[in-house]
Amino acid sequence: MNFHNARFNAAYGTSAQLNPSSGPEVSFAGRSNVGKSSLLNKLMYRKGLAKVSSTPGKTATINFYDVDGHDLVDLPGYGYAKVSKAELGRWSELIEGYFNQDRDFALVVSLIDIRHEPSALDRNMVEFLKDAELPFAIALTKADKLSTQQAQKQRALIVKALDLPKGTPVIVTSAEKGTGVDELRSLIASAFEN
Repeated sequence: MNFHNARFNAAYGTSAQLNPSSGPEVSFAGRSNVGKSSLLNKLMYRKGLAKVSSTPGKTATINFYDVDGHDLVDLPGYGYAKVSKAELGRWSELIEGYFNQDRDFALVVSLIDIRHEPSALDRNMVEFLKDAELPFAIALTKADKLSTQQAQKQRALIVKALDLPKGTPVIVTSAEKGTGVDELRSLIASAFEN
């Protein structure tokens, strides 16, 4: 799978607008300021394909990217307090609406900031993925902000806090330094092959 061969495909503002799956999808979910767009850009070897902003909560739509004929799906960041209740409700409808559809979920990558304990929203997302029996992996972001030793310690704490099923992939990543990006690419490529 060639991650260089990536382009923006479509954006949807409501789940009702979503086209049915055209094949397996790998989706990315995480809090608004978790660094999702930066990590997606790093994965796809592009600077500005996924819009990065200094203001969290910029992804207000479900964005589809075509990577070598495969769908990568960027879900709106959750938990950003500085938007209206109506907007939060729309984001929530988008995320839930996406997961409630009969789609071909190859893998859901749940992004969590490695520097902090998982928030209630992070835990809810992981519990949902476990309950729905969806294939998922955890990408711990912003590892460049910690020493390697601190990152390993935090990884162990987060794995314990989330009570992950045995064998759940947990990848320490940094969009800044490229840490874990090749590992994540391999995981995504094998999810599409299965």
